[in-house]
Amino acid sequence: MTTTVSTEQELLRIPESLFVDADLRVEVEQFLYFEATLLDERRYGDWYLLFADDIHYWMPNRRNRLMQESARENTTEHEMGVFDDNKTSLEWRVKQLLTRKHWAEDPPSRARHLVTNIRIEPASAENEYAVRSNFLVYRNRLEDEVDIWVGERHDVLRRLEPRAWQIARRTIILDQNVVLSKNLSIFL
Repeated sequence: MTTTVSTEQELLRIPESLFVDADLRVEVEQFLYFEATLLDERRYGDWYLLFADDIHYWMPNRRNRLMQESARENTTEHEMGVFDDNKTSLEWRVKQLLTRKHWAEDPPSRARHLVTNIRIEPASAENEYAVRSNFLVYRNRLEDEVDIWVGERHDVLRRLEPRAWQIARRTIILDQNVVLSKNLSIFL
C-alpha cells in the first residue's frame, strides 16, 4: 500500500457510520463506564452477567513486524492468544477470583479501568453495535507492584432492550507486545 501526501487542501470527513443517535451514544458510554465500575469494585459476579451466552473474549498475542508485514502484527483466532475465553471459561475465571483463594489476587489488586475514545457503528445483526474504545488499566498490588496496560477493545454489544446490554464479543488489542507484569489476573 502506498500513500501520497497532497499539497492541495483536502477535507477528510468523519465517516457517516460513526454518527449515531445521541441517546444511543449515551447508553453505550454509560454501559462501558458501568462495566469499568464493576471491575474496579471487584464485583466480578455482576460483571460476568454482562456477557452473552455466545461471548468470545479474545486477546491476541502481539508481534513486532516490519512495516510491510504490519497486517500480521496480531495473532489470529486460529493461533495462540493471551485470552481465548467463552462463557464457560470466563465463569471459571470469575469463580476462581470469588473463592478468595486465587494466589495471584490475595491480597487483591487495586485497579482502575479508564475507557475513552468510544466509537459506535451499527453491526451486521439487528440490535448489535460494533464499538471500539481505548482503555487504560492501572493496577497496584502489594506494596510496590504497579502495572499499566493500554490498548483498544473491539466489542460487539447487543441491545436487549433500552438500558439492557450484553457483550457478545470482545477483542482486546494490548499496545505492548510483551506483558511485563508478573501476572495478568485481572480483566481488561
